[in-house]
Amino acid sequence: MVVGDISTGTDVLVIGAGPGGYVAAIRAGQLGLDVTLVEKDAYGGTCLNYGCIPSKAMITASDLAYDANNAEDMGIYTKLDVNYGEMVEWKDGVVSQLTGGVEKLCKANGVSLMEGRAEFADDKSVRVVHGGEGQGSETVEFENAIVSTGSRPIEIPGFEFDGEHILSSRQALALDEVPESIVIVGAGYIGMELAGVFAKLGSDVTVVEMLDSVLPGYEDDLARPVKKKADELGIGFHFGQAAKEWEESGRGITVVTEDEDGEVSEFGAEKALVAVGRQPVADTLELENAGIETDEKGFIQTDDRARTEQEHIFAIGDVAGEPMLAHKASKEGQVAAEVIAGEPSALDYQAMPAAVFTDPEIGTVGMTQEEAEAQGFEPVVGKFPFQASGRALTTGHAEGFVRIVADEPSGFVLGAQIVGPEASELIAELGLAIEMGATLEDLAATVHTHPTLSEAVMECAENALGHAIHTLNR
Repeated sequence: MVVGDISTGTDVLVIGAGPGGYVAAIRAGQLGLDVTLVEKDAYGGTCLNYGCIPSKAMITASDLAYDANNAEDMGIYTKLDVNYGEMVEWKDGVVSQLTGGVEKLCKANGVSLMEGRAEFADDKSVRVVHGGEGQGSETVEFENAIVSTGSRPIEIPGFEFDGEHILSSRQALALDEVPESIVIVGAGYIGMELAGVFAKLGSDVTVVEMLDSVLPGYEDDLARPVKKKADELGIGFHFGQAAKEWEESGRGITVVTEDEDGEVSEFGAEKALVAVGRQPVADTLELENAGIETDEKGFIQTDDRARTEQEHIFAIGDVAGEPMLAHKASKEGQVAAEVIAGEPSALDYQAMPAAVFTDPEIGTVGMTQEEAEAQGFEPVVGKFPFQASGRALTTGHAEGFVRIVADEPSGFVLGAQIVGPEASELIAELGLAIEMGATLEDLAATVHTHPTLSEAVMECAENALGHAIHTLNR
C-alpha cells in the first residue's frame, strides 16, 4: 500500500463498468456479495457511451431519413431536411438515459461505485488512481476480482487519431456535422455500418480495404447483399489497398494507399475514419503484479468459468478474447459472478449470436454448413428468400434470405445465417432453437403469425424438410 492511501476491502472487485462489468457487479450483488465496481471513464463502457448504442441510434435515424426520401415506389414523394445537430442531441439523450440507468441499477443492487483507474498491486489488491489533480489514490483489497476493461480501436502507423482529420469510430459518432466526404479505412462491420450512416446522410463515402471483399469473415453470400446496397448508395470501394500515409490538402486530406504490387493510389476527402479492428485494454492493469500473463495479442486467457490462471481473478468481455461482443461480455459477467458465489455456472458458446447492423442486416448463430461438416455432422440446409415473404415485400426491404443448418439424421438445428430486414432480431429464435436442442420439425410445427418476417424462419425449416409452401424445395 502506498503511504497516504485509503484502504478498503470487498468480496468482489470489478474493474470496468461496460456491459460485462456492470452486469457482473449487479449479478454478484444479487447473490449477496459485497461488490465494488471501478470505472475510469463512463458507466456503461464503450458499448453504451461510444459504440453499440450511439451507432445504432445514428443508423436508425439515417435509415429513417433515407427511406422517407426514397419511397417513390410506395407513392410517397418528399424531401426531408435533416438537422444533424439535433440528431446528435437525440442520440446523446438515448445514451444518457441508458448510462444513468446503469448507475441506478448498480446502486439499487448494493454495488459500491468508485471512479478511477485500477492497477494490480498483487493478486489480492489493486491501487485505484483517481483522476484530477490532487485526487490521489486508494488501495482496494479483494477476495475475488473480475477484469472487464474492454477494448480500444486499433491505430495503424501514420494514422494516429487526432479527432480532426483522422477519426476513430468514437470520434466519428461525435462529429458536429456530416462531413462532405470521408475515406473509411476498413470494410469490417464498424466501417460498413458507419459507411451506410454517412452515405445516407449525404456524405461522399470511399472505403479502402486490404482484403478483397467487404465484411471479411462472413460468408460471401451474406456479404454480397450488403455490398450491393452500398453500391446503390454510391459508396466507392477499393480493395487490396493498404493505407500508408496521409497529408493535408485544401479543405481536407489526401489518403495514400498501396496495393500488393506497390502501386500507389490517392483518395481525397474532408476526413478519414480508421476502422480496422479493436484491441484489448490490458496494458494499463499491471497484470504481472497479480501473476497473470496475456497472450501474443494482448488477451487474458480464461477457462469455461471465466477464470484466469489465478482462480480468484476472472476476465470477461473483449479483454478475454474473441468474439468481441457486448452480449458475450454480459453472459461472461453473469457466469463469473455466479462462480464466485459458488453456483454451478459455466460458459457455453454454441448458441452465441452475432449481428451486423448494415443495410441489410446480418445475423448469425451456431455453425455454418462447412463447420458442421468439419465436426462430423451430416448437414442438411434449408433456405428461404425474403423475396417470397409477404411481410418483407410490404416493408420495401425484401433483399436477402434465411438459412438454417441442421443435422440430417437427428434434425437438430446446428446453426443459422440471415441477411435481410431485422436479421438481428430474427436470429434470436434460431439461437433459442440451438440452446434448447430443437429440431427442424419443432421449428416447422411452430405456428408463426402472418404476415411477419419470422415466418421466413418457419418456411426455411420446412424447406430443409422438403415441404416449404412459399418457395421451391431443395
